Amino acid sequence: MMENLFDFAKFSEQFTTLVTGYAPKVIGAILTLIIGFWIAGRLTKVVKNLLSKQKVDVSVQGFLGSLVNVGLKVMVLLAVAGMFGIETTSFIAIFSALAFAVGLALQGTLAHFASGVMVLIFKPYKVGDLVTIGGGNTGAVEEIQIFNTILRTLDNQKIIVPNGVVTSNVITNKSGQGTMGVELSYSISYKADIDKAKEIIVNVAKSCPFILDEPTPAAFVAKHADNAIHLATRPFAKSEDYWSAFFYMQEHVKKEFDKAGINIPYPQMDVHMINAN
Repeated sequence: MMENLFDFAKFSEQFTTLVTGYAPKVIGAILTLIIGFWIAGRLTKVVKNLLSKQKVDVSVQGFLGSLVNVGLKVMVLLAVAGMFGIETTSFIAIFSALAFAVGLALQGTLAHFASGVMVLIFKPYKVGDLVTIGGGNTGAVEEIQIFNTILRTLDNQKIIVPNGVVTSNVITNKSGQGTMGVELSYSISYKADIDKAKEIIVNVAKSCPFILDEPTPAAFVAKHADNAIHLATRPFAKSEDYWSAFFYMQEHVKKEFDKAGINIPYPQMDVHMINAN
């Protein structure tokens, strides 16, 4: 009985010594953690405000802000670890080696990440622009993410293009200037009246509610093909009205050609039969 009391007293003494010795460290660590995270949050807001004043893209503000926030919190956690006697130097060395290994394994992903940052900073296109990127993918930019750019095609397909592929290929921003030419071509018979056909094309363009008055619409002979003469026109429209103008022109030019008796030819072949007798 006395031995149990002695063991309990000894345990109580050791526990009291342990609590007394570590209590200040624990309290200091908790305070450091709370204050450190608060400061990290405040500094993150300061960084975001500075980026906002510099008129940096909102997406970039969020990304850089989160990057600063995570970095500062990691520093706070390392400081707390040091308060408990943990060798932070060794910890940092292990973390660096791990980060290097992960970086090698994910070098393709990191390349997309870096390309995403470049796209966000240099802005070769923005959300809503009609673009051709990634070696031939055309659509309206729906979202610019850190790793990918999301396109929405006319037929409502969703195309996800890795940003590394975007920056390694030619970027064609079709609507970046606010207005764009609507590329159109019409074929007429060699027997058709060229001037009449050109007049119809120009009149339809002028009557189209989506075509701009300047530059003035015009039509030209583009090519003498095997079975037809190709007439070309490039009336200008607002970027958001591109497809409306395109479809209007295609429909109404055909209707006016029919009214004027102008035929749109199709490929044909003349076969000559020779009687051997």
